[in-house]
Amino acid sequence: MIDHVGIKVSDFQRARAFYEAALGALGTKLLSDFAFGADHYAGFGREHPSFWVSTGRKTVADTHVAFTAASRAEVEAFYSVALSMGGRDNGAPGLRAHYHPNYYGAFVLDPDGHNIEAVCHAAQ
Repeated sequence: MIDHVGIKVSDFQRARAFYEAALGALGTKLLSDFAFGADHYAGFGREHPSFWVSTGRKTVADTHVAFTAASRAEVEAFYSVALSMGGRDNGAPGLRAHYHPNYYGAFVLDPDGHNIEAVCHAAQ
């Protein structure tokens, strides 16, 4: 249903490094990195860019984006890598049964305060 999502960041180089490492733990790669005029863009995905970060002033409230993980181990790897890259804890890896019985997620705040999540829906 959704093709791609983009967020604005205050420090493009820092954000690009953060997302390249954190999303790399989920099998996602930096697929596009370019400047257009004074703005810079980085697109992450598996087959095509589906998550973009770009320079610019934030014009809306902080964002919550959840990325699919193939396993609970990927959720834990995402959380660990994101924290090592300057993310802040916003919910350690664990079951969130109030969503559904197999909802296993972890939440971090990226360097700009966006709530970034990795979630696995598979039963373990």
